[in-house]
Amino acid sequence: MEPVSPLEQTLHAARALVLADLMARGVADADVVSLVEESVAQRRWWVEQWPDGAAYVAGLVAQDVQDALLERYGRWPLCPVCGSGDPHALEVEPELGPDPHWVCHQAGVKVAAVGALGSATGGTASS
Repeated sequence: MEPVSPLEQTLHAARALVLADLMARGVADADVVSLVEESVAQRRWWVEQWPDGAAYVAGLVAQDVQDALLERYGRWPLCPVCGSGDPHALEVEPELGPDPHWVCHQAGVKVAAVGALGSATGGTASS
C-alpha cells in the first residue's frame, strides 16, 4: 500500500475540518457533503498549481462551502455569540492564510477554529 501524499493528507484534513463544522451545526446532509467534495476537487487542482498554498486549503474549502450554502440554503454558520439583532453568518479569517478561524465581525471576536464549531458557544443553525 502506497503512503498518502502530502497533498492528499492536506485535502483530507480540510474535508474533515469542514465536515466537522457542518455536523456540529446539523447541516451535513448528502447535498451539503457533495458541496464539500466539489470544493475539495477544485482545491486539489489549485494546490497542485501552487503547492505553497497547501496551508490555506482548509480555510478556502470552508469559504467555498459557505458560499455554496449561501446560494442554495442561506447563511451558514450563524453566529452563536450575538444573542440579539439580525442573524448573521460567521466569516473565515484570514481569507487566505494558515490557521483559519470563524470570526464574528459584529462582536469582533474569534468564535472557533475551522473544524471546531462544535466546541463554540451557542446553538445550531436555524432552519
